[in-house]
Amino acid sequence: MRHFWRTRTRQQSRQESKSGQRDYGSRGAVTGGKQLDGFVELVQELLLEAGLTDGEIHRQRVTLPGYFRPTKAWDLLVVADGNLLAILEFKSHVGPSFGNNFNNRTEEAMGSATDLWTAFREGAFNDSSKPWLGYFMLLEHAPGSTSPVFTREPHFDVFPEFKDSSYAKRYELFCLRLVRERLYDGACLLVSERSKGRRGEFSEPSSELCFSRLAAGLMGHVSGYVKMRRNGQSTRGPD
Repeated sequence: MRHFWRTRTRQQSRQESKSGQRDYGSRGAVTGGKQLDGFVELVQELLLEAGLTDGEIHRQRVTLPGYFRPTKAWDLLVVADGNLLAILEFKSHVGPSFGNNFNNRTEEAMGSATDLWTAFREGAFNDSSKPWLGYFMLLEHAPGSTSPVFTREPHFDVFPEFKDSSYAKRYELFCLRLVRERLYDGACLLVSERSKGRRGEFSEPSSELCFSRLAAGLMGHVSGYVKMRRNGQSTRGPD
């Protein structure tokens, strides 16, 4: 968490020093990337502990074929013995803009999952068994993300849980439903206030969306595969 906020602040300061003016909407920090590398590296360490090798965990060659589009680049892939074992997406949402960006994040996550599972059904990943798909979201705790949001209902009523809900609550509902509707096998939502986050502080709004549960699901899936491989059972996909 400290890495995220410090990297983001450093990138934004560098961008502003080059342009001589503040980058509206913190775009300088967003376009810099690398903020979530600390979380990606943590997951990588867990995968290594589960028995995978460095060569089976990919952070650079992360492009997979799609069905509704040619390809999609993910954030972390596990490909072992020719099998697609796990896929993870890492996202963050920092203010001041929460409205339009919330819609973009949710539409992207739903679309990416639908595209992946359809490609899997159509045999895009050869003889791989069903891979494990995970979604990670880090949301800034700020007035714009925690205050009630008016909902327009010109023709039909929205579901009651969305009425006057904050974007933080909407993200919680969204991540829960990604898992319960089986679009993703695991999801994590962390919320962190900017100044406290630099000290590593954060909260987990739902026990179902805590990082430990995401990690446990991933580790269980991977460990089962590694155990099967060690026992000499066939795991190799086509060359």
